[in-house]
Amino acid sequence: MLEREDMSKEKIRDYGAKNIKVLTGLEPVRLRPGMYIGSTGAKGLHHLVYEVVDNSIDEALAGVCDTITVKIYKDNSVSVEDNGSGIPVEVHPQTGKSTLETVLTILHAGGKFNNDAYQVSGGLHGVGVSVVNALSEWLVANVKRDGKLYEQKFSRGDATSKLEVVGTSKENGTIITFKPDSEIFDTTIFEKEILRNRFREMAFLNKGVKIVFTDEREDFNETFHYEGGIKSFVEYMNRNKNALHSDVIYFQGEKNNSQVEISMQYTDGYSENILTFANNIHTPEGGTHLVGFKTALTRAINDYGRKYNLIKDKDSNLQGDDTREGLTGIVSIKLPNPQFEGQTKAKLGNSESRGIVETFLYDNLMTFLEENPKVGKIIIEKAQNSARAREAARKARDLTRKKSILDNTTLPGKLSDCQESDISVNEIYLVEGDSAGGSAKQGRDSKFQAVLPLKGKIMNVEKARIDKILGYEEIKSMITAFGTGIGKDFNLDNLRYGKIVIMTDADVDGAHIRTLILTFFYRYMKELIEQGHVYIAQPPLYGIIKGVKVVKYCWTDEELQTGLDELGRDAHRIQRYKGLGEMNPAQLWETTMNPENRLFLQVKIDDEELVSIDETFSTLMGDKVEPRREFIEQNAKYVKNLDA
Repeated sequence: MLEREDMSKEKIRDYGAKNIKVLTGLEPVRLRPGMYIGSTGAKGLHHLVYEVVDNSIDEALAGVCDTITVKIYKDNSVSVEDNGSGIPVEVHPQTGKSTLETVLTILHAGGKFNNDAYQVSGGLHGVGVSVVNALSEWLVANVKRDGKLYEQKFSRGDATSKLEVVGTSKENGTIITFKPDSEIFDTTIFEKEILRNRFREMAFLNKGVKIVFTDEREDFNETFHYEGGIKSFVEYMNRNKNALHSDVIYFQGEKNNSQVEISMQYTDGYSENILTFANNIHTPEGGTHLVGFKTALTRAINDYGRKYNLIKDKDSNLQGDDTREGLTGIVSIKLPNPQFEGQTKAKLGNSESRGIVETFLYDNLMTFLEENPKVGKIIIEKAQNSARAREAARKARDLTRKKSILDNTTLPGKLSDCQESDISVNEIYLVEGDSAGGSAKQGRDSKFQAVLPLKGKIMNVEKARIDKILGYEEIKSMITAFGTGIGKDFNLDNLRYGKIVIMTDADVDGAHIRTLILTFFYRYMKELIEQGHVYIAQPPLYGIIKGVKVVKYCWTDEELQTGLDELGRDAHRIQRYKGLGEMNPAQLWETTMNPENRLFLQVKIDDEELVSIDETFSTLMGDKVEPRREFIEQNAKYVKNLDA
């Protein structure tokens, strides 16, 4: 201990004022970009565009903008143009620079810190457009204002020209054109579909606002414009589902200086899909507005059911899960001073928002149900069916607990467990059938690798209630092995394995089984995915063989061709691995299970892609055939290694 203290003193002898670096201007942003935009990967790259578009949306919320045009150019630069007020250009009294230059070069400089200019705004941290400037190789700002067209150029956060008048304009507005800095970002190539989904969402949330999106790389152009707002949003989300009532339930109003919009529609599905927004910002973790929504919904449906004797005196009240089964809903609140949890703004914290949403929804929903008794009856019946299934599931769980099936005392018979209990180390492989299971059991490292063979294709949970799901043996085995429970009993703290690895054959059946398992995880154990516990094993597609020995494994067609070029095509033959059972245990270990050689894909959920993810599961695994056919037709060109 004394020796370590002496070493510390030695280390700090030269520590003084010269060691303290003072970051000025936008230097902090370039030094730690992840603090401001989340990451320097694809997500952070697209966030740059969102920051600029959000500023234009704030203009729309202020009532001075109705059209936003976004263009991606062939060099992956982007322009965002709006017909708002235009960023002010006069000299700022505090900085002595033009207001435009001040906003673009100084953090926490903006018009959103009081309510004088913007009653409602999403960008309250005041770092938006200055951060974009800091992380761009170059940026050009054009402002249409006072009959003139102004321009100023920047590079990596610094002004490279003075503000100058370059023309005239009869309109007002702002144009920000920038190219992300390749020194900062892992990739500077924008993905059209990611931006497209975001712009569609913004247009839904701001009815009447037109967002024109052009991608010159693909000669693509699309306009998003929805007069129905979030009512149209719900219609869009349910377009591949079977709605139980034709019209979307929609309420709009103002309460305590906050604007509230709620739209919802029940389907014959079993999953709820409720998206919440505060000042146009998606709050994937919900918050006080979501709590208010859920409370009011449950109370209103129970009160209505009791009042009109649709829920009998002898029956218990419907629970929240019952009232939300099959519900697609949007909750959007716009308030003067939103309080988010952190820069990511994932959760709304305003305590008053709960009461505002709860009172607003309860009053409006009770009126709606009384005026639309047919819809009211449909909703009550849907919730009652859910309650009966929930009770049946509870009894099934209680019964199986008594038999020690769904607790950790008795593990599934086919599970070959590992010796290690530390979830930072251990992993479980879900394999397709006994043949692959046998190879995996023999090839694994039993110290930290468990194997659970699954018989055949598991149930499609998209088409079943929880009581039916819990009666399915293969699903029961997974729940038991993981240790977490399911539904209300789910507890991540009880997870027995840090990595849950789906390992199926590289053929059509294997892909189908993988999709069925992922559907189950997404609908009933989503937290496993959200916390990064779910992986997909990538066995090799080919083996290049000389004599009887595999000399090289290949995971792609490109790797195969490169390998053949290197080794010589005439002297070698190719083995195509369609199933894991075609590999002996040593090969399976070497290629797919050995941490030093294996290739895993981690399954992730991007909060910004929740709508499209839910849509994909509904399309592929739901009852409607036509949307599935359209999906296949649109995406068939991307299929590789398809074996008939």
